[in-house]
Amino acid sequence: MKKIILIVTILFGSCIGFAQSNKEDVDMIQAEFGKQKKVLIQSAMTIPDAQTVAFWTEYDKYEDSRKVLGRERIKLIEDYANAYATIDDKQAGDLMARKLTWLDNYAKLQKKYFGSMSKIIGGKQASKFFQIEDYLENVLRISIQESIPFIDELHKANPKPKQ
Repeated sequence: MKKIILIVTILFGSCIGFAQSNKEDVDMIQAEFGKQKKVLIQSAMTIPDAQTVAFWTEYDKYEDSRKVLGRERIKLIEDYANAYATIDDKQAGDLMARKLTWLDNYAKLQKKYFGSMSKIIGGKQASKFFQIEDYLENVLRISIQESIPFIDELHKANPKPKQ
């Protein structure tokens, strides 16, 4: 688990480093993260042989949808980074509204796929999958929070000289 935390942090940190990420960079980072995540899921899950194909098919569908949300999150962070120095109330409110919409869409995605995965591998294993998913998401959120400044944080560190 520690290895995956390190990978999440490194991959996401490199993604944040691009103030203007391009699609190819994001796709590459998501693909590498996806490979490592799949290895973790394979090692942690107990999936009966009879359900393996159905589970991984559904997992791939879930990951495709999750990656779309991931790109939306990256765009949101980029927009924050671009507006940070001059952000006003309206921009901050708009960014927050987009973040809340993103969180709602992420919860809807999990709810949808919990239902379909439960039908394939049972509620216990589907719950285990989403425990792992939540763990990775929380590590990612902490990594994001530690990588971007709070609103006005830089201004307080470098106050404008008095005139």
